[in-house]
Amino acid sequence: MPSGAQPSGLPEGASIGFTLTTADGNAVSERTYRGKWLLVYFGYTSCPDLCPTALMEIAGGLEKSGPRATTVQALFVTIDPKRDTPEMLGEYVKSFDPRIVGLTGTPAQIAQAARSFKVFYERRDTDDGGYAYDHTTLIYLIDTGGKFVKALAGDAGAQEIADALASLTKAAP
Repeated sequence: MPSGAQPSGLPEGASIGFTLTTADGNAVSERTYRGKWLLVYFGYTSCPDLCPTALMEIAGGLEKSGPRATTVQALFVTIDPKRDTPEMLGEYVKSFDPRIVGLTGTPAQIAQAARSFKVFYERRDTDDGGYAYDHTTLIYLIDTGGKFVKALAGDAGAQEIADALASLTKAAP
């Protein structure tokens, strides 16, 4: 298994599917992004460390990819639609990189998307009366036809993400 990769539970070539809503209110599905490579991460805006780290590295990977980044769409799917309002989600992802699209939906839509990617997430109540989520921390790479290619660790560095995109798109560095 390549460095930084973790088992995703998805076999290479598996089709993924989702119907969600962008932070600005547009309904989208995996078909909306056909023709683009996808970097997909599931998380939530209140996450104290894993999600911001992954988004920072995704943003860095897009930056390091230079012009190749125009062939890529990064997606952040919230697993906490109760707290992650569309406005909050939109501002959150844009604070990392304006090219990252935040996606939300009903709890059922998010659950369906998570099943498609074999993402685990579970709410855990905290001692202070709040809650957090335990969740899969992988960055999923999806090809231009909507098929799973590989997963990177959520803490994969920006260069590792850029290198994976270069390798997959067979573009010169």
